[in-house]
Amino acid sequence: MPDNPNARSVKIAADERTGWSSERPRAPGSAPRPVDISVRCRVLAPAYRLRYSPGSLLVIVGPALTQPVQFAERVVEERGAAISLNRVRELLAGRVEESQIEERSQELLTNAVSKRLAQSETVVVPIEGFDRDERERYTRMAHQVRRPRHLILLDAGRDQVSDDERPALDELRRAVDAAEVGLEGFQTALRLGGNARSELKRIVFQPPPRED
Repeated sequence: MPDNPNARSVKIAADERTGWSSERPRAPGSAPRPVDISVRCRVLAPAYRLRYSPGSLLVIVGPALTQPVQFAERVVEERGAAISLNRVRELLAGRVEESQIEERSQELLTNAVSKRLAQSETVVVPIEGFDRDERERYTRMAHQVRRPRHLILLDAGRDQVSDDERPALDELRRAVDAAEVGLEGFQTALRLGGNARSELKRIVFQPPPRED
């Protein structure tokens, strides 16, 4: 689809800020305190085209009916950047015992994301649902190797959200609007609902243009 020269475009600059960790003494035998990965989050406005820094982590979350995996495949320009749990499950179907597919799929996905981030490669992880621990698993990997971290929430109306999903969606929507997902390590966040989902045509991972 050709680009519209009059359409808006948002540039997301590289932001290498990382969180801080308190190193106060711990009681003998106690579990180590998790590293604080919280950062200041910038809330973006919907646009026709988004540009993130190469080597970023982009997590796309939404209700199942918003099809985060298909959305990523449609808009992410860099081929092979998106990797999802659903796709890994499909690859393992028939090759692994049914009872082991979930565990093996998560293990392979985690390893693939960690390896790509360590090599400064762009990673897009589309997720159906709103499990904070799942999101934070990836932001912690990216934080460890100092890669930029971004979130896109695919918002939806009541007809596209199950009763089980609605409370978590409401909470994440509020957190995105208030920039509170910075507590999870996300440096930018964007909420796409209604027409904004279809109006976003392309996500690219490119450095800013040179100023001659």
